[in-house]
Amino acid sequence: MTNHNYCVILAGGIGSRFWPVSREDRPKQFLDPAGSGRSFLKSTWARMSRLFPQENILVVSLAKYRDQVLAQLPSLREENLILEPYGRSTAPSISLAARVLLLRDPDALMLVTPSDHHIGDRLLFEKSIKNALEYAAQNEVLLTLGVVPSRPDTNFGYIQVTGGKEACGEGKPVKVKTFTEKPDQELAKVFVESGEFLWNSGIFVWKAAVIRSEIQKYAPEISRVWRGWDKALGTPQEASFVERAYADSPRNSIDYALMEKSDNVWVLPVKFEWDDLGTWDSLYSYVSRHNSAGNAELFRGASMVRDSHGNILFSTPKGKLTVICGLDNFMVIDTGDVLVVCPRDGKSIQDTLSEISMPEYADYK
Repeated sequence: MTNHNYCVILAGGIGSRFWPVSREDRPKQFLDPAGSGRSFLKSTWARMSRLFPQENILVVSLAKYRDQVLAQLPSLREENLILEPYGRSTAPSISLAARVLLLRDPDALMLVTPSDHHIGDRLLFEKSIKNALEYAAQNEVLLTLGVVPSRPDTNFGYIQVTGGKEACGEGKPVKVKTFTEKPDQELAKVFVESGEFLWNSGIFVWKAAVIRSEIQKYAPEISRVWRGWDKALGTPQEASFVERAYADSPRNSIDYALMEKSDNVWVLPVKFEWDDLGTWDSLYSYVSRHNSAGNAELFRGASMVRDSHGNILFSTPKGKLTVICGLDNFMVIDTGDVLVVCPRDGKSIQDTLSEISMPEYADYK
């Protein structure tokens, strides 16, 4: 691999679906809710450090998380920490990172990855990344990694390939036909049974020059806010320029802003173990410590669980006894100041989160 290969880790989200453990002042990427021994961000850094020189790994996060990022990643060079004043989703983040890289290296090839995914099968993952980098280096394309699905899952987006089922099995990049965002259970089942759909991993590989050009073409409302950026970079005006650019930038994901519009999107089917761990329910599968009743129990204090099955039980207060009886497929999350009891799919939490914006609940965000 050459020194023109860079990794960009996106670490600016607030992880609202992991509330109440994930809060605005300490979001999910800095946490280790499954008790693995490393936060999501630390795990991602370790994974990517095996593929990229550490001086070629950049992290994009919010300015308010600067100290947390640097504390968790002491090997991260401060000049490789790109700070956003506001959260504007992934399209502005990627646009900014591409511009930073192009000023540093006009031949930069960038891999973009979220900071909060679970990835198994290390050797297969690394082989897939190397194949993706090689293809993107030789072709002027937008390349994404699509995971061959193991089950119908409504928590993920899906990518349909051209060429049908056979194209997914070749292990080579294939042109994308359609994107579908989080289908219902029935449609997800149809997708998986057809054999021509992949899970959208949110991992991308492309030349920095290509992504900048594609954003200019398909999302000019994002690219136009960066006019004059190269002149401001490294000057006393840089901070105020970025502040103004983000104030004017729309909030949009890279999928909606670009990937679903461009006719230059390809996907590499991959088969490594992957999960975006976007919900408490997905964490249930990730946690290795299930007891004989299928409960994932993550307690710091004492617990007594009887006649309960398939639950995820999480409690942080020490010196506290948690008693659960007669509960199936629920989640019980206790952070000391907040107690959540709801079905494990967590859909009711999303309705509850809308209430958190009310003044009387502001302290619990």
